[in-house]
Amino acid sequence: MERVFLSRCPSYDWETVSGQIETMFAALELERLVKPGMRVAVKPNLVMRASPDAAVTTHPVVTAAVCRWLSGRGAKVFVAESAGGMYTPALMHAIYAGCGYREAANLYGFSLNEDFSQGVLPSPDGKKCTSFPVITPLLEADLIVDIAKLKSHCMTMFSGAVKNMFGAVPGLLKPEFHCRFPDKQEFAEMLVDLCTALKPRICVMDGIVGMEGNGPSGGTPRPMQILAAAENPFALDVVCAELIGMHAKDIPMLRAGMARGVCPQDVEQIEILGEPRSALDQKSFRMPESKPSNFVSYLPKAFRPAAEKLLTPVPKIRKRACVGCGKCAESCPQHTIRMVDHKAVIDYRSCIRCYCCQEMCPKHVIAIQRLSLFDL
Repeated sequence: MERVFLSRCPSYDWETVSGQIETMFAALELERLVKPGMRVAVKPNLVMRASPDAAVTTHPVVTAAVCRWLSGRGAKVFVAESAGGMYTPALMHAIYAGCGYREAANLYGFSLNEDFSQGVLPSPDGKKCTSFPVITPLLEADLIVDIAKLKSHCMTMFSGAVKNMFGAVPGLLKPEFHCRFPDKQEFAEMLVDLCTALKPRICVMDGIVGMEGNGPSGGTPRPMQILAAAENPFALDVVCAELIGMHAKDIPMLRAGMARGVCPQDVEQIEILGEPRSALDQKSFRMPESKPSNFVSYLPKAFRPAAEKLLTPVPKIRKRACVGCGKCAESCPQHTIRMVDHKAVIDYRSCIRCYCCQEMCPKHVIAIQRLSLFDL
């Protein structure tokens, strides 16, 4: 039976977080996985440049505490990630600084990746992909530690440990996968291919302050006091999704994992250590506005495609607030966004509802709404 440790962590105080990491990892007996001299890549969620207080990215104190624990076991530890945008030293240095990782690295003594090359990861058992472009530090690591941020997500509903592995794909190559797999379930199958190929062995969920609403970047920070750990990223996601009121079978990548036998079918199949689930349940957690409508399933099959296109929410740009930076156009896999008079304009005829534009907008001026007749 898979095991997940749940801990109540009231703040990002160093002593509190590092103490709870020690407790969780000891209870899960994770020390057996780490050998002296091992190259261990720690993979946080640094999707974009955002202050730790914004709850968009994994908090640097959680990452630092995990790095300290690994270093104490003799591992050669470094933090590696590829954010949205170009995978270059200039962008990643700005991400490290803006997310508080440069300061934390100096304060707590961990290393940030400086290798910005990429390679190919085989995925021989992949259902959708038999190989992936992956950043070299993760490709060459002896062990990968997955430190996810607990958030809602406009496309996949939930952002956790499985989805966090998509950050292994270099920057601007990510939109290509959205373009190849515009269907949400097919995209989820690809995520399962990637996660099972990378094989993260230690997984941590930073839900001390998570995000609700239109995550993964445009939602609202929500204090949840959740810090969790597991060996299996799917099991960790099942438990944390249930805590925020999401059923695992409604989350595309967990449903795909269940079909392949890599994800527990139900939270009852997982042994919970530490705090009981009831102590950390989140009441009235706000779901993303992109949550599908159940109405379509009641229609005759012939009418469902048209109805789904009409009823599935789309990204809507608040033009007066748009600063014309072009980040949305850069991240759009379909190239359906163009800049007109320094404002972003979306052609909904080719929009695939991946919400990459909403995710990468640094000013959070892209809302999620259903189309009106004037947009068609």
